Amino acid sequence: MKFMKIALMLGAAALVAGCELGLTEGGQYGPDKSIDRGTDAKDLSQLKAGIWVDPNGCDHWIIDDGVEGYLSARLDKFGKPVCSGTAPPTIATGDFKGGSTSIIGDAL
Repeated sequence: MKFMKIALMLGAAALVAGCELGLTEGGQYGPDKSIDRGTDAKDLSQLKAGIWVDPNGCDHWIIDDGVEGYLSARLDKFGKPVCSGTAPPTIATGDFKGGSTSIIGDAL
């Protein structure tokens, strides 16, 4: 029983210690997330977005370049979710793979 408590405490300490690994010298977290650093690295504004509809029927912007994928909620000017009904739930529409020249395709 004592061994189990020690193991759990060490595991919890390791998890908490990992929370700070993303900080750089300047106190900022990780690299700039607006730049694609994949096989065809470029600014994300050069890729095309589509819309994925979640199970609740609300829209999310989606970009897929074959290796990495990006997803964010589609919001109106008041910050509320947009639920347009553009597609059935769990379906992606639009040219969300456009703008990428990656030779690595998706398995799906």
